[in-house]
Amino acid sequence: MDDKQKIEQGVQLYFDSMYESSAEKVRQAFYENAMITGYMETGLAEMTVDQFAKFVEGQQPSPKEKGDEALLEILSCEIAGETACVRVRDGYIGHVFVDTLSFLKKDDEWRIYNKLFHVES
Repeated sequence: MDDKQKIEQGVQLYFDSMYESSAEKVRQAFYENAMITGYMETGLAEMTVDQFAKFVEGQQPSPKEKGDEALLEILSCEIAGETACVRVRDGYIGHVFVDTLSFLKKDDEWRIYNKLFHVES
């Protein structure tokens, strides 16, 4: 499997974590010191991975259990050595987000080091 495929697998794990309300998958997708940052209607939101994992886990029943449509589209993927920037559009908690995911490769494993999000609709 090449780097692009590994990154795409990481994007799918990230999406599955939210779609299944899985804190465990959040922690697998992100480095432990990553940050999740963006703007919601209430203003700037900043979360650690643990805070994000608890938020995701708290969405019960999960979007998957509710039968919500799965929306995940990779808009771009740029790889530069051991780093990558992936922009995705995804549906979650009644919104469509455009996320910028910064990936870092360590020990041949690609994981998210930073997430910036924008509420598109």
